[in-house]
Amino acid sequence: MAAAANPVELGFVEQRTPWKLRSRYFVSKVGGCPAWLRLNNLPDRSNMLCKTCGKPLIFLLQVYAPLLEIESAFHRTIFFFMCSNGRCCRRNDNQNLVVYRSQLPRRNEFYSYDPPADSDYNEKASTDPSAAKYQPLCCICGCVASIKCPKCSEADYCSEDHRDCDWKWNHQNICGKNCTGAGAKRKKATNHFLLPEYELVTETEELPSSGPEKSDEEKMKEYRQFMQSAKAPKEMQDMPLDDLDAVMKKNDKAFNKFQKRIRLEPEQVLRYHRGETPLWVSAEHVPSSKDIPDCECGAKRVFEFQIMPQLLNYLSLDSVQDSIDWGTLAVYTCSKSCEKGMEGYVKEFVWKQDFSDDHR
Repeated sequence: MAAAANPVELGFVEQRTPWKLRSRYFVSKVGGCPAWLRLNNLPDRSNMLCKTCGKPLIFLLQVYAPLLEIESAFHRTIFFFMCSNGRCCRRNDNQNLVVYRSQLPRRNEFYSYDPPADSDYNEKASTDPSAAKYQPLCCICGCVASIKCPKCSEADYCSEDHRDCDWKWNHQNICGKNCTGAGAKRKKATNHFLLPEYELVTETEELPSSGPEKSDEEKMKEYRQFMQSAKAPKEMQDMPLDDLDAVMKKNDKAFNKFQKRIRLEPEQVLRYHRGETPLWVSAEHVPSSKDIPDCECGAKRVFEFQIMPQLLNYLSLDSVQDSIDWGTLAVYTCSKSCEKGMEGYVKEFVWKQDFSDDHR
């Protein structure tokens, strides 16, 4: 996704063969394991724990967002992690969320100077290069591993929590049976931790030309139709129709603007608009410049992209834990995209805004 001065780039999910979503192809994606950009110096798992429950965060998505005007950011990806425990999802609170930035110049130690050729797009070629060649990765989440199975020392894990999960789901049946060797035969591993995997594809938002202003009755009719449709986020679908008139009379301009824009492309799950302003779902809990901390290099952070509530419809989180929700998740990154992102993975900032009580 290239940053644009004015147009918004909208993100949509599409099914894709998993091998096409690996690091070699510089992808934007949702779910599965991270397709790491820099293949070493990965974030330590101790820095990716929920601040509420202490459990490992789950990978939500990554956005490939190079800044071609900055030599050190020819390749650049933002990684987003969250806690899947609904009890940790608190109103307007980002304590269960973490964002990282990584970037590389065009000439680097991991990837070819030239983009992958057509002949490189196959499953065998997709594994090279891989972060697994530079450090052991957890077989549950794909993050850097720090411990092994104490019995066979063949399986790697980022935490005791994931070691225990894998033992229950898979490893107890193959422990000590050359479970990682080239000749090992094992059925596809069970993994209840990862989210469903999709490619994140983009297109430029097209706004309709301004026409005659619609009457309040026409607006209400369209609004009711949208709220009752499957395309509306679940939080909006649950709103009683009897409350709609009261909502419209309150004239919540932020929410009405949000509704008007997303109705143009109801299946959008992400809006990329670096350096501009997010599309807020409410006039409540909107950050001031003082609320957005500076980058650790000292530069100001700017808005980069926001994750939309429609993404929840694709994540199958209800079976994991109830009450995972958000109005929007706005990601802010270093305005200079500082070179600390070349050395490893730099933490950035996310602002969580939920729907107002009137719209829940």
